[in-house]
Amino acid sequence: MKLSMVVSPSPTTFEAVAFQGEVASHLHELKALGYEGVELAIRDPGSVDRTALRALLDEVGLSVPALGTGQAYLADGLSFTNPSKGVRRGAVARVRAHISLAASLGAMVVIGLIRGKVEETPREQAVAWMLECLKECAQVAEDADMRLVLEPVNRYESNLINTVEEALAVIQEVGSPYLGLLADTFHMNIEEPSIEASLRAAGSLLWHVHIADSNRRAPGLGHLDFPRILKTLREIGYSGYLSAEILPFPDPHEASLQTVRYLKGIMSSP
Repeated sequence: MKLSMVVSPSPTTFEAVAFQGEVASHLHELKALGYEGVELAIRDPGSVDRTALRALLDEVGLSVPALGTGQAYLADGLSFTNPSKGVRRGAVARVRAHISLAASLGAMVVIGLIRGKVEETPREQAVAWMLECLKECAQVAEDADMRLVLEPVNRYESNLINTVEEALAVIQEVGSPYLGLLADTFHMNIEEPSIEASLRAAGSLLWHVHIADSNRRAPGLGHLDFPRILKTLREIGYSGYLSAEILPFPDPHEASLQTVRYLKGIMSSP
């Protein structure tokens, strides 16, 4: 397993991003601390200079395991369940743009909050719209030979797909080999009866992992049993990234330092 940190190239209202803006300096700092990757939270791929970004990543020596899409929901109101067909089409178009950027970076695309919520319409209709959009995005991902990962989110942030079991059911319904699961330890701590059992249930469909402690601070600053969680990940054969999506407590540098020291300490233990 390798470590990455979620970084937003632009300012965002989402608090659990330790680094925002000034991407170049952040990437150099993360590389110096011992990170192998950086997960980029991108609001609009159309605003990204791909050539410059690729050159920066090559210069620093960091991989990009995934691209986040949450800001398209939080800042632009795009989602797969919006009653407006135009908004839903906008959400699909935005994910298409993320897939295109991901293809140039060798990254996966995260489907988190952009899937939407159940709000102004019956649940059955919202789920039908979500599945329609997901299936279209999965086909685009397949055509680009890139992967999507669906992230369960806790009930206080969404009322649609809160658990690993629910996410796996949606993945089965979509039926695409290009759609897998993202498990987030912060959300799992709220929703899963057993984090370890849910990770085992995900098995080979677990393609990406977000890491944060129970209080969304850096691992080791809450009550989650990370030695047991990492042991479970090893036992199910997970070899991907542990991507820290954490609060910048007490500041971004200390949070990222705590994460890498704590998790690498666990990974180096027998």
